[in-house]
Amino acid sequence: MTTRDGEMRADRIALVTGANKGIGFEIARQLGEHGAVILVGARDEVRGKQAAESLAARGITAAPLRLDVTDGACIADAAREIGQRHGRLDVLVNNAGIGGSFTGPPSEVTTGQMREVYETNVFGVVAVTNAMLPLLRRSAAGRIVNMSSDLGSLTLNEGPEAAFAHFNLIAYQSSKTALNAITLAYAKELRDAGIKVNAANPGFTATDLTNHRGPRTPGQAAAIAVRLARLGPDGPTGTSQDDNGTVPW
Repeated sequence: MTTRDGEMRADRIALVTGANKGIGFEIARQLGEHGAVILVGARDEVRGKQAAESLAARGITAAPLRLDVTDGACIADAAREIGQRHGRLDVLVNNAGIGGSFTGPPSEVTTGQMREVYETNVFGVVAVTNAMLPLLRRSAAGRIVNMSSDLGSLTLNEGPEAAFAHFNLIAYQSSKTALNAITLAYAKELRDAGIKVNAANPGFTATDLTNHRGPRTPGQAAAIAVRLARLGPDGPTGTSQDDNGTVPW
């Protein structure tokens, strides 16, 4: 599924979770502009359909796929539908994520508030990945991209002089740290299968998650995930990447 110059072929089947808006929609759009067939994963069927129609209006082959990453039955149905329609999956972008409602000091967080974030950002990624793996194994060059964050890097948060020392969002940040570990775990397992697994760090981007604050646009943030989704056979696996290359764990 690669061309002579190592680029991914255009006619690839790509699933993007949380693709009805923000960075997810931009990932879907950019992959679609490279010729991929886009499956618009969305919890809300109406919004997913609207997003797919918007992509189609741009000349992109796209179809909505109802996918609530916290609902095991819904995930199983989505995997079954992809198998019936396409027989395989070439790209999985685990983009769906939430910030959670808790922003106070760690000593005041409840297990329920932690669980709320982990259900989507951690357990949802594992559930979707495991359900899609049989389809990804049918691809000649499967790619998995997990949308992480610089805020999940232990190195960038360690010590009072660290880049993100002034952030202390226990639920969100620890969920992205866990996601980084999950990325490494799958990369180890799937290395010999030819499936590359990497984490993308979009930076501080103006989306619903950040109340539309941040200097980066969703399109800029999406470009990192798209690059990792289109890696050729010599590309890396088991890394965390941003615009400038590798981000320390």
